Amino acid sequence: MCGAGERHSWGDPQEGRVQSCHREPPDPTPPPVRVRPTDRHHPNESPHAAPCETTHERPRDGPHNKLPTVARGGLRSDCSPSRGSSPAPLRTPAQPTQPLEPILIPNFQSTSEHGLSWTVVSPIVFTYRVIQCHNLLDVGNDTLLCGHIEDQDELKAFRSNTKPIKRFIVIDETVNQLYGSQVTRYFEARNVLYRILPLPTTEENKSMELVTRILEEVHKFGIDRRSEPIIAIGGGVCLDVVGLAASLYRRRTPYIRVPTTLLSYIDASVGAKTGVNFANGKNKLGSYIPPVATFLDRTFIRTVPRRQVSNGMAEMLKMALMKHKGLFELLETKGRYLLDSSFQSHDKISGCCDLEDAASSSTRIAIETMLEELAPNLWEDDLDRLVDFGHLVSPELEMKVLPALLHGEAVNIDMSFMVYVAHQKGLLTGEEKARISHCMVGLELPVWHQDCTLALVQKSLSERLKHSAGSLRMPLPTGLGCAEIFHEISDEILCQAFKIWCDELGSS
Repeated sequence: MCGAGERHSWGDPQEGRVQSCHREPPDPTPPPVRVRPTDRHHPNESPHAAPCETTHERPRDGPHNKLPTVARGGLRSDCSPSRGSSPAPLRTPAQPTQPLEPILIPNFQSTSEHGLSWTVVSPIVFTYRVIQCHNLLDVGNDTLLCGHIEDQDELKAFRSNTKPIKRFIVIDETVNQLYGSQVTRYFEARNVLYRILPLPTTEENKSMELVTRILEEVHKFGIDRRSEPIIAIGGGVCLDVVGLAASLYRRRTPYIRVPTTLLSYIDASVGAKTGVNFANGKNKLGSYIPPVATFLDRTFIRTVPRRQVSNGMAEMLKMALMKHKGLFELLETKGRYLLDSSFQSHDKISGCCDLEDAASSSTRIAIETMLEELAPNLWEDDLDRLVDFGHLVSPELEMKVLPALLHGEAVNIDMSFMVYVAHQKGLLTGEEKARISHCMVGLELPVWHQDCTLALVQKSLSERLKHSAGSLRMPLPTGLGCAEIFHEISDEILCQAFKIWCDELGSS
């Protein structure tokens, strides 16, 4: 606990606040390396840039130089539809889209007393598609089979090929009970050679054992590691585990994500991270390998329990607080309706086809703001990340009380406390703090937990310092829909905020 008069600072007090929600990436000091691609294209790549496509290139660091990033990815400004427009399919950066020749940089050879050395820059470009669709399991909808193929010539060749199509599908056990018969009917109607593997993909057994079980079954079934993607159907745990298995099999096998919960719909499905829990730590083992495609179908959310829908709204609220005031106001005013309707589109306005309903608008904005943050920093080379809001204390809390709290619930408790920290620092007004807390309660999310003690908070921040290059890198809201990164926080403010938080919300 904090004693009177004690002044301790978490992080480096020389750093202070560093970043607003409208961040510009730092320019690399050395000039970027020019890359000349070969004439070959990856099977899943279109030779023409897609109108809303995100790509990301990453060079490998050499033994002597801190090499510059060759190119930074990001959503192009022409990708985002206007606020009043209808939702469009989203495409972003999972297989390398175009093989690039390894490049020997100028002065690549150096000599030392130990001998010669060479530095190689080999850019890695990933392109993947995030597509909103309806009735994905309808036998007349071919999205699940070939929606990941963008090149029209390749798509034509795929549809005219007489060779049997093979697909390996991993599906969450609960989802299989609800949709397994539809999945089976879909692949049988299309004469696909398939293997469906139902697994208990819960946080408690999110481990390497589950990964190796998938790999053993994939190996028995046999797939072409370039043209027959593994399909993951389920929530965030399922998508994470299958993604890790795919990244390991034959050093990288393409895979497709089909999220069936709201949380995975707007969070796990659109990024590049895969992982499993290890050594009592959340996602301590993992990789950064995106899927070739993610197919988003909100009809799956109809059968998700109410608590799980609320759970997903925590990640949506995170993006609203960090980047989008309009999304916050939408959740504030329509949140209970969205929860009641399980994000199904029932409020179409007659004669107003250009207007989005609340479910379509809120999910679109949440995904767009998430992609804006993830795409330019797909491998997390920059550790200053607004999407880490709600993820400083929650991993420790979630693992401590597992399975009492769902992931989004733990994240919301973290965010709730950090809102009080922001208020104590003078970043939020009392009215803004109250509105945020009231919105959280309206979304049926927990705002306090007895196991989120000050000791746990301090331990979490200590771990954060260890794994974030010695800096706290704490995202905090500076208003509704705007945020900055802070590199230090005084123990005095932390303790004061914790006491007020417990006094005001502890009884809830």
